[in-house]
Amino acid sequence: MANRKYIVGNWKMNGLQSELSDISEIASIAAAHPSVDAAICPPVTLIASAASHNSAFAIGAQDCHFNEKGAHTGCVSAAMIKQAGASFSILGHSERRADQHETDAEIKAKAEAVHAAGLGAIICVGETEEERDAGKAVHVVCGQLEGSFPDKADSSWLTIAYEPVWAIGTGRVPEASDVEEMHAAIRNKLGKLMGEGADAVRILYGGSMNGGNAAELLAVPNVDGGLVGGASLTAEKFGPIIEAAAAA
Repeated sequence: MANRKYIVGNWKMNGLQSELSDISEIASIAAAHPSVDAAICPPVTLIASAASHNSAFAIGAQDCHFNEKGAHTGCVSAAMIKQAGASFSILGHSERRADQHETDAEIKAKAEAVHAAGLGAIICVGETEEERDAGKAVHVVCGQLEGSFPDKADSSWLTIAYEPVWAIGTGRVPEASDVEEMHAAIRNKLGKLMGEGADAVRILYGGSMNGGNAAELLAVPNVDGGLVGGASLTAEKFGPIIEAAAAA
């Protein structure tokens, strides 16, 4: 039985109170397609407001700290994002792995922290262009997955997102055959890491997904949805992706 499609918008460092009207418009589209699980991850400053502006989809965070509290200036805990209205968090996005030098061990700890707080986790993995050109893409991605994989993982709260780093925000998208190969490798690795239940863990594709290519990408085996960046900022661009998922 195929997994329900899951379309997640990552607003990154975009969004002010004036953009909340887009949340309401996206909520209307999501409500019209109940067969799809849709979600938006706004900046932390908008989580509470975004959660109060819709009931059609989930609101998530873009990151959280692995400690419950303490001297971590500028950081937020799983309990804090939950209280604000988030039901899950993206973890280990390639931009944080690169810019904040996050390690697999830190991402694993964050995933276990959000689970302990009763939240879901989307763990991101992906290779650089140099790693792909060197023929190391599958090795790198599966290594990240193993290193970041949390204890007590279960499909009820864990999602994996494959994001080829070289495709994020560039407009470049891998061939469907490359996406199929990587998602199959991730599925196989999940089977080795957790055994029974691996097939129910949703694997999202992230990397310049938009209304024009969503249908093709969502038709690829083991692609259970998308982690969408720039195309999630407006209802005009995000709506067609939700609609493509509903038709998949």
